[in-house]
Amino acid sequence: MDRQRRLLRKKAVRAKITGTNERPRLNVFRSSKHIYASLVDDGVGKVLLSSSDKEIKTKTNEKLAKKGKAFLLGKAIAQKAIKKGFEKVVFDRAGYLYHGRVKELAQGAREAGLKF
Repeated sequence: MDRQRRLLRKKAVRAKITGTNERPRLNVFRSSKHIYASLVDDGVGKVLLSSSDKEIKTKTNEKLAKKGKAFLLGKAIAQKAIKKGFEKVVFDRAGYLYHGRVKELAQGAREAGLKF
């Protein structure tokens, strides 16, 4: 039931949001264990870059909560995007509520310099 409602929200949001080459779409996918982010150019239908919390390495081998990993992922994807020349993006939360890990990812990306 919840998955169906999320997919309906995703479909409604995606009807309004598109990513371009100048302003790509920052797409978020959240599973029960991990979170993934990617920049997409919808005009060409191409993923420009992507990252996941599996790639996040902490300086000390401390265990981070999922929200902490999401925040670091937001920073990492923003740094990659700025390095490739993308400063402005369109945020696509893919039907997930702007809460918890999705919110932390967005805050991390903003803190690292991306503009939504």
